[in-house]
Amino acid sequence: MSEHEVHLLADADIRALAYIAGVDSRRVFPSKEAIDGLAVFDARMPDRESPPLRTVALLDEFGSPATVASNGPNYFGFVVGSALPVAAAAERLMLAWDQGAAMALTSPAGAAIEATAARWVVDALGLPSDSAVGFGTSATSCSLTCLSAARRALLKRAGWDLEAHGLTGAPRVRVVVSQTAHVAIHKGLRILGFGRDDVITVPVDDNGRMDPACVPVVDALTIVCLQAGEVNTGEFDDFAAIIPPAQANGAWVHVDGAFGLWARSTVGARHLTQGVEAADSWVTDGHKWLNTPYDSAMAICRRREDLAGAMTSDAAYAPGSDHSQKNLTLDFSRRPRGIAVWAALHSLGRAGLDEMFSRNIAQAAHAARRLREAGFSVLNRVVLNQVLVRCDTDETTRSVVSAAQASGIVWFGATVWQGRPAFRLSFSSWRTTLSDVDALCDLLARLHRQEPA
Repeated sequence: MSEHEVHLLADADIRALAYIAGVDSRRVFPSKEAIDGLAVFDARMPDRESPPLRTVALLDEFGSPATVASNGPNYFGFVVGSALPVAAAAERLMLAWDQGAAMALTSPAGAAIEATAARWVVDALGLPSDSAVGFGTSATSCSLTCLSAARRALLKRAGWDLEAHGLTGAPRVRVVVSQTAHVAIHKGLRILGFGRDDVITVPVDDNGRMDPACVPVVDALTIVCLQAGEVNTGEFDDFAAIIPPAQANGAWVHVDGAFGLWARSTVGARHLTQGVEAADSWVTDGHKWLNTPYDSAMAICRRREDLAGAMTSDAAYAPGSDHSQKNLTLDFSRRPRGIAVWAALHSLGRAGLDEMFSRNIAQAAHAARRLREAGFSVLNRVVLNQVLVRCDTDETTRSVVSAAQASGIVWFGATVWQGRPAFRLSFSSWRTTLSDVDALCDLLARLHRQEPA
């Protein structure tokens, strides 16, 4: 390695460390001036080489001020956690390795570490020990993977060879979803060619849970999609009531657990997930509640052959197995995303997972109490790490959200619940302390009284 390369990497490390050191005090959403500064990137591609140090400097000087500080303690949007230092450090090392982790042939280290990470994931989540785990980019891509495996498996059981005949003339597969199903599920179904007429939507109760009494009678050509952690309320469908009869009729049950599935690793919330282990597939994120860096999610399938059968991408020049990640995910050329997951689980252990998740759950309950006392309406039961809030009028709700976002002190997102504006606070960062929660509640109380932030 040349002296220039060493200097360049060291410079980037110094800038990254400075960014992290100041993340607690950084504006959570960038100022107008910082966003305007991004115009520097709207330029022609240079005709000549640029000094690498200048390239990194431009990113830091103009990019860093315009970032959203989702890696800090005061970001309460989209159920996104901060990156655990150990997971971020593992990714730095992984980038230095620059591994193409399609299979053991391209990265023995990547394959071995991801195999262990997969085993630990299903162990931590209390799922069947021989389940297959594909490390993908997001809940969207992993949902697409699992839904693809589900359709192929159901058609195979019905005697239809999807690889030979395609979908033309295939038996019709229906999908049952919740009224509050996440957009990732709908997107995956659309990409796979399911139309609105193929999807049966089941009403939900006041907490956003699928009503078991309204679930239709299903058959062996049905995919039933349930939720572990409804995106607004954090609630869980009644797995114990819905899964057994669906599977008794041959249906495939898939669970969208982008953040909520990690309740399985928390003593105080595990009861919410009773029966979820009986499903056929599950999806969860790493970059949400597990606090790994972005671009981390997991597709988990009870029967390895179903996932590998749908995702296989073996070639004469690149033979693999049903344990190869290229045969369990959408990607062939991929980096070993499971390394950050391994690092998080290795560092935290069972006790650390329980403590981190329990702390966020307690923070959500504390915020709900404070906000009720301040005159807000808390719309959910706050069973997990989500707090769904509304003011007396829709105009006030919108005003509070806009003022809070503009303040730069905190950030959270608006939503619509039962036809009216609301906002949701997600407590999912390992960096967030009870003092940060109190500061959030104090700010919201002032804005509710229409006092300046």
